[in-house]
This record gives sequence, C-alpha cells and structure tokens, in this order.
Amino acid sequence: MEDKHWTVRIHITEDGDDTRAEAVLTTPDTSTVTGRGVAHRNPVDRPIPEIGDELAASRALEDLAIRLHDVASDDIVELAGPAEQVSSRAWEIP
Repeated sequence: MEDKHWTVRIHITEDGDDTRAEAVLTTPDTSTVTGRGVAHRNPVDRPIPEIGDELAASRALEDLAIRLHDVASDDIVELAGPAEQVSSRAWEIP
C-alpha cells in the first residue's frame, strides 16, 4: 500500500472586526472539500488579529471535518456492501 498525501490550505481574510477562513482539502484525484469559519471581535476586546485568525481557522477546520464525514457517509451508502448481488436464497436447493 502506498502512502497518500492530502493537502489542506487555509485562506484567511479580514474585514474590520470580522475574520473569515476557508479550509480547502485537495486529494490527488482532484477531489476538493471546503469548510468555512468566521470570527468576530468584540469591540471591547483589544485588537489582536492572530486570535481572530485562529478562531476562524479552527472553525473552518471543524466545518471541513463535518463535511468530509458527510462525503464518507454518502460513499458508504452508495458503495458499501457486497460486490455482487446473490440471487439465490439460503433455503432454496441449488
């Protein structure tokens, strides 16, 4: 079995007191899944942009994990089970 490498890129944008992040998972077969997160600074808090970045990124990664789990669940429903359908019943004589 070969090693697999998936890449997650996090894009962060700031607009005033709002920070938005997108976590984009890309696989070698060009599949992508995107999670999004937002953080808003309370006006009474000191402006420390790193905290907004961390919160928005962590929320985007959490959303990504949920979406990836949904993709896996859909694949299980669609693809899991026996490879071939058995047409005979156990109680029938061949």
